[in-house]
Amino acid sequence: MRKKYHVYLTYNELKITMNSLISEKNRLLMTGHYTDAVDEVIEKVMKAKIKNVRVKEA
Repeated sequence: MRKKYHVYLTYNELKITMNSLISEKNRLLMTGHYTDAVDEVIEKVMKAKIKNVRVKEA
């Protein structure tokens, strides 16, 4: 059974994550490797629901 993980990102963290995933996909394409795994992660990030979460600072 797979464990589920939840990651909460700010808008800036989301931009950095997407840029990194796209860069990795481009690198894999240029070297002739498969991009299936990166494509799946990009799709999951794009389809993720937006949820407002309050964060308490210590």
